[in-house]
Parts: sequence; C-alpha cells; structure tokens
Amino acid sequence: MLRRLPLVLLAVAGGFLVATWWPAAPDAVRALVARARPAATVPSREPTPAAAPEPEHSGLIRLTDAQIAKAGIRTDDAGEGRLARHLHVPGTIVPSADNTARIAVKTTGTVVELRKGLGDRVAKGEVVALIESREIAETKGEYLAARLSAALQKTLYERDKELWDRRISSEQQYLRSQASYQDLKVKEDAARRKLSFLGLGPAEIDALPTKPQAQFERQEIRSPIAGRIVERRVDLGAAVGRDNLETELYSVVDLSKIWIDLAVSPGDLPLVHEGQEVTFRTEATGAEARGRIVFIGPVLDQNTRAARVVAELANPQETWRPGSFVSAEIVISDKPVRVLLPTAAIQTLEGKPNVFVRVVDGFEARPVTLGRSDDESVEVTAGLEPGEAVAVANSFTLKAELGKSAAED
Repeated sequence: MLRRLPLVLLAVAGGFLVATWWPAAPDAVRALVARARPAATVPSREPTPAAAPEPEHSGLIRLTDAQIAKAGIRTDDAGEGRLARHLHVPGTIVPSADNTARIAVKTTGTVVELRKGLGDRVAKGEVVALIESREIAETKGEYLAARLSAALQKTLYERDKELWDRRISSEQQYLRSQASYQDLKVKEDAARRKLSFLGLGPAEIDALPTKPQAQFERQEIRSPIAGRIVERRVDLGAAVGRDNLETELYSVVDLSKIWIDLAVSPGDLPLVHEGQEVTFRTEATGAEARGRIVFIGPVLDQNTRAARVVAELANPQETWRPGSFVSAEIVISDKPVRVLLPTAAIQTLEGKPNVFVRVVDGFEARPVTLGRSDDESVEVTAGLEPGEAVAVANSFTLKAELGKSAAED
C-alpha cells in the first residue's frame, strides 16, 4: 500500500498540470489529439429493408377431368364469329296475297255440280264446278254462227280475188266480197272475245264446233292457281252471277309460301328494311324457320302510328298455319369478329372481366378486354387468342372456387 502511494500522488499531479495547461494549449495540439480519439458509434439511418410482399394469387384452379365433368363445366375453343343484333317483335301468320285466289263466275246461271269440298287440293286449271247458263248458250251460238259466216265469206272472197287477178270478174265485185269477209271476221272475233270474258279458255272455244248443242248451256269453272280449298260460298242449285247474286264459288290458297304480319313499333321502324332476315318461332310446336321482310308500308296507320311490315316464309310442308301467333327475331346488324365468346363465359373478378382458360391441371383466370356485344355473345379484343379453350358453361362455379381459395389464403 505504501509502495503505491508515490504513483497515486504522481497521477494527481499530472492531472493538475494537464488541467492547468490544456486551456492554453495551441489549436494544432488540440486538433492532433482529436484525430487520435476513436470516432463515436452513430446508429445507422439507412432504412430497414421492407419485408418481401406475399405473392398474389395466381388465379389457377386445380381440377381433374372427373371434377370438371361432375361440375358440368363445358369448354369451347375461342374463335371467329359473327356479332348480330336482333329486334324481337310478335307476328301473325296470314295467307300470301300472291298465292290466294277466288274462284268466281262471270255470267248468271245455276250451280249444277260442285266437285271440291273444304280442304281439298286442286291443281291449276282443274275443273271445280259446273254451272248452267242461258247467256253462255246464246253467246256460244252467236260465236259459232259468226264463225261459220266468216268461213263461208272467206271462200267467196278468195274466189272473187282469183277471178279479179285473171281479169274475169269486175274489180267492184272483188272489193264487195273483201269488205263482206272483213266485216264477218270482225263479228267472229267479237263473239270469241265475249266467250273469253265469260270464262272460256282458248281450247274450250276451239272445241265448240265438235260439242253437241245440248251441252252449250254448261260451263266448266276452273281454279286459277294450285292450292287447297279454304272456303265454299255456294250450295248445289244456287243461282249465281250478276244482279246482286253470289259470284264467288270457292276460295283457294297456296300455303307453300305464307306471309307474317309483324307488329313493329314506330320507334323501331328505322331499324328494319326490306330484305332483312327474320327468324320465326312458335311456342305451340317449338318450330323454327327463317324468312325475309318483303314489304314495309309507306303509310302509317292512323290509330297505331305504325307501318305494316310483312315477311315471307317458305312453307313447303304447310306446318305453319294462317291465324297462328309467332315470335319474330329480326337481324338488324351482322358483323364478323376475330374472337367471339358467349356472354356466359365472362365472369367479373375485382371489377374486371375475366375468362377461365383451360390449362393442363385445371383452369386459369385471365383478364380480357371486351368489345361489342349482342344478345348472346361478346367480342374479346385483347387477352385471348383464337383456339384457346375457355369455360363457356358453369364458369360461375370456377369463380366461386377461386373466391374460396383466396379467402383461405
């Protein structure tokens, strides 16, 4: 202890001397001492690296073929198509005015035979009834008399012409014979035209000289078109003809082509035009057929303010019956697109349209950009290439499965 005392005293004296000397020490000495001191440790101000973000959900839904089949998910390849817009209107089937005829008589008489009944088929030119008419008999007699007189006078005229050419008879005799023949020929032609007006055809008129006069009162009534009898307006023995009597015997309709009156509202009229394709459906039988608009009335109805719109439909099997109501779908636009999908294939994920693309081990949700659309389909302008398989039925099942997987994560 006594040995350490000198050391302690020496340290105290040294510290006193330093304390006394340091305030008066030169600046150069102070700087040298400061550089010799170790630098104080300062906490680093650099930001701590942020934790790596968790990877986003990939949108992959793993499913086996058996699971896909059990869920009823159906796929189809994306590809080209046509984007059509339709106008849906009701319609009523009516007979075509171009294929409807009324079988009528043009002279007074009595019905002695009716060869057709309701629903019977007739051919064009087929005899459907017989009438007896005094007017017909008289006109036939007039024609035959005029025909005979003209034929006789023709013979005299040809003889007088030959004599005049040989200068055997006078020119005056030749000219009188010529005038007489021309006059009788005019009368024959007039009687023939009268028979034609009363309904006799050229073949019937030419055959009159070979017919017995007892049949002159009979007139055959023929159908002007082929079709089916839809109305019979007279009975056997009925008086028909002019003077406030019934003139129509039958109505015949050819149903191989029919018309459909469409109820198009005034606001939709600018969307329709002649030649547009129309698809018709009937709820009663489920039948479907296609036709075209053939007429749009230029005048609006005073009550409905709508124009008459008529479509024509081929009906070879006569399955579409006049009087029936149908629904009509008018194609108002039809444009080709590169990638077309049914609207059922589009699902909204996080506010954006997506489709589920088939991959090796299931389906993958993929964002897409949509373009134009119609009642059933939508155009895909980006995000999908033609040929890629996409879920087009029950895709909402995949959306639900994806949402469940995201919630579990």
